[in-house]
Amino acid sequence: MKLFASLTSPYARKIRILLAEKGLPFELVVDSPWEANTRIPTLNPLGKVPVLITDDGEAFFDSPVIAGYLETLGAQPAMLPADALEAVRVRQIEALADGVTDAAVAALLESRRPDGQRSDAEIVRQKDKIERSLVELEKRADGHDWLHGERFGLADVAAAVALAYLDLRHPDLDWRARHPALKTYADRLFARPSFIDTKPPVG
Repeated sequence: MKLFASLTSPYARKIRILLAEKGLPFELVVDSPWEANTRIPTLNPLGKVPVLITDDGEAFFDSPVIAGYLETLGAQPAMLPADALEAVRVRQIEALADGVTDAAVAALLESRRPDGQRSDAEIVRQKDKIERSLVELEKRADGHDWLHGERFGLADVAAAVALAYLDLRHPDLDWRARHPALKTYADRLFARPSFIDTKPPVG
């Protein structure tokens, strides 16, 4: 398998962590859709990373789709429950965590717009989404080792990646001060080798 990814993309990091946790071999192809010579639009019409190319040459894009594909390979540990409804509940937490990442990316891009084009109100709107979502994740983390069930899974990967992205791009939010259960939870996950080995470069 080949994974086309930017080293700073939180969505790509989620897949890199899943691959590492499952011990699945793959070739990492570093490519950013922001570069002039990027190959990403030829692999994903949406022009976004990550893109996974299977050994048979099939392309999968969008991190929830790639995560779902990886579950079909049978590699352990499973990141989704076998029960279909419980799997949907995990995917909902994944969607919530990915929504935090989406809002963080949107706020970052808006903040980088030139003066006169930047909307401070839009940045506030995105940060409000982040805070509401963190309140929900705090409830799920409080008193539990994992966000769903009794073991580490996809919900945890997505949530921890989102929190790490906030650290990278929005340190001003200082989410740890308001969400102590998430702080304890995230610090524990950040110590896993899969998170250490995929830590993005600063900049």
